[in-house]
Amino acid sequence: MTPDPAGPPAGPDPAAFHGPVHGTWEPGPAARWEDAFLAGNGRHGALVLGDPEDDPVIVTHHTLVRPNNPPADTRPPRLAAALPALQDALLAGDVTAAERFTDGRPLRWVRPFHPGFRTRVRRPPGGPALPVRRSVDFTTGVVTCLSGQRRSEVFVSRADDVLVQYVTEPGPAVEIDLDHRLPGVPPDLMTGRGVATARRETVLTLRARYPDSPLGYTGLALLLTDTGRTAVTASGVRVEGARRLLLLTRVRRHEGELDTAGETDELRALLGDDPDTDPDTDPDTDLAALHARLLARHTAPHGAAYRRVTLDLGADPAERALPGSALLGRPTAGPALLERLFAAGRYHLLSASGTRPPRLTGLWTGDWDTAWSGAHTTNANLNLQTSSAVAADLPEVTEALARLIRDQLPDWRDNAREIFGARGIVAPSHTDGDSGHTYHFSREYPLHLWTAGADWLLKPLLDHEEATGRRNPAVSAALAELALFYEDFLTRTRPDGRIAVVPSYSPENRPRGGSWGAVDATMDVAAARHALRAAADRAPAPDAGRLRALADRLPPYRVNEEGALAEWAAPGLGDRYDHRHLSHLYPVWPLDEINPYDTPELAKAAHRALELRGSENDSAHGHFHHGLVAARLRDPARTDDALGRILAGDHFHASLMSAHYPGRDVYNADAAHTLPTLIVEALVQSTPDRLVLLPAPPARCPHGRLTGVRTRFGARVDLDWSPGEYRAVLRPDRDAVVELIDPAGTVSRLVLRAGEERVVGSVGSLGP
Repeated sequence: MTPDPAGPPAGPDPAAFHGPVHGTWEPGPAARWEDAFLAGNGRHGALVLGDPEDDPVIVTHHTLVRPNNPPADTRPPRLAAALPALQDALLAGDVTAAERFTDGRPLRWVRPFHPGFRTRVRRPPGGPALPVRRSVDFTTGVVTCLSGQRRSEVFVSRADDVLVQYVTEPGPAVEIDLDHRLPGVPPDLMTGRGVATARRETVLTLRARYPDSPLGYTGLALLLTDTGRTAVTASGVRVEGARRLLLLTRVRRHEGELDTAGETDELRALLGDDPDTDPDTDPDTDLAALHARLLARHTAPHGAAYRRVTLDLGADPAERALPGSALLGRPTAGPALLERLFAAGRYHLLSASGTRPPRLTGLWTGDWDTAWSGAHTTNANLNLQTSSAVAADLPEVTEALARLIRDQLPDWRDNAREIFGARGIVAPSHTDGDSGHTYHFSREYPLHLWTAGADWLLKPLLDHEEATGRRNPAVSAALAELALFYEDFLTRTRPDGRIAVVPSYSPENRPRGGSWGAVDATMDVAAARHALRAAADRAPAPDAGRLRALADRLPPYRVNEEGALAEWAAPGLGDRYDHRHLSHLYPVWPLDEINPYDTPELAKAAHRALELRGSENDSAHGHFHHGLVAARLRDPARTDDALGRILAGDHFHASLMSAHYPGRDVYNADAAHTLPTLIVEALVQSTPDRLVLLPAPPARCPHGRLTGVRTRFGARVDLDWSPGEYRAVLRPDRDAVVELIDPAGTVSRLVLRAGEERVVGSVGSLGP
């Protein structure tokens, strides 16, 4: 339906919203790139600002990282020969010894993620200012901008790996170009443009080369028009009289020259004959049919993935009809806002995951100066962002994480050998997505001492195996290598005969009475124990026994004088509570080692540690990490409080992408991608032999319906709940016997048969 050009584009009819809204909208273009609506396929990303006068679409790609260090500075430090002396010093009580355990280099940031360029479809100035309505449909990944008769649709194809922009009624004349001039672009970035026209087809290229580097990237756009005239301009082309435009865009990072002719042929191939379409269709002129075909190929995989899990909190239809910014302006709106943020979080996480899992900024940025290099940060951020992958049924995310691990294993082996003199693997705390070497560290952040990263990154892959009932040989091989590292590294003992983890680091904190590098950080102990036992479960009998024996010799967790689980198991190291990270609660979440059912006393100590923990700078990942631990410990008040602090802290942009700090400070995907995890964990938790229903339902979610949750014992769960009632429908794909813990904490035995639906619920529960 074409909107009336004389009046504002109509907003949604509140009466139409009988269920959750799977999208969002705004009554105007984005004034800042942070508010741009997002699309992506896990490789290419698009930020759509929706300004009909310019119609800029910022193009990103996971591979776009800027060279910033000499190759010699991106190797792990060669410190293995000095490791025994460091261990001796730390065990002898020299608490500052690790501060000298470096190779003297200054802090080196990993290569920063950056945008490529923006496509522009500009109208001549001087026309009437018309109202604008922009929207994004999460089910299709299509971003739409309406203004008068003009309609622009953008999506990033999951099937064809291309940005597709389809514009109808663009205006009497438009100028189209590729523009690299984005905030923070290096002034010495070398660029060149090319334009080639033939019939209704134009190919635009933008070549860019990084300063002092043979590396660069090239943007290519294939433009098709239905009618009218096309003329070359100084920066692109001018199109007059066209009623439809179709723009297919890609970006390629490369060394040396790129075969642009071959890349263009690949784009043309996407427009070829399809046996399911009319053979008389002319692909040069029937742009509507071409667009429909491209869209259908994309929406099949995207829509199927997005719709697997849904949340309905029974929100007010009038609130469901509001623009996203209006909902964010009233965080007490509660259900409508949470429904939309849950849907947006799944959409953005799916869209950011493909060749790589999401970065600190997901897959998007409009500025070359990305905070913390826009890296994959593995000591909390990436881990939180991907934590819903199994339960919220997004195996695409798990697969992206698996690719990152697989591609970086050679570098992880270098880290183990060069820093620790060990076999096996050690993951870095920061990676640009390409190099897995540990080279980002300093005295205050001795990230090269942290050994728990590989276990945390492998944990979702293990959960995925449990959910599917199938082991992956590549995961088993990585676990075996991780066990090799621990066998070589865990060779020192404490006075009580227990193994000492030394050096050890608790991201990104330091103990009272000690320095940043210490002994027996609780997280390092927990990760080593978990990895060794997981590897033992897959190893031949003699090896399994040796690995379990090593795990059993690790120190027990320590409860401090305040009754809290200590952040360092070694005695004499005090806790600093006001910190954004909760690394010492790793045994609670994401591990299941400490829980209220099997280890109630340790769970009590973990809860005390949670009570004492401050929020420091109110970073989003800190609040969500707090909420996730609270959910595992059956504390609904703290779970709800974590949600409330994020919502009241103005952490979300109008795009529904989030910020790292309150007041929308520093574009960052942690909150956006982690919110679905917290909602699911508050309502449904599972292990291979346990199902926990409604362990910590937030007060702002008194009733609702959550469908499609995947469990680690091979069943999917649909859950309905209201005060005092619940009903869960389990659909197992294999036989299982599990322990069921209901909302009251009552334990029962549940026998499941593959293919047989099972219903559990409270007396007088919802529905038949």
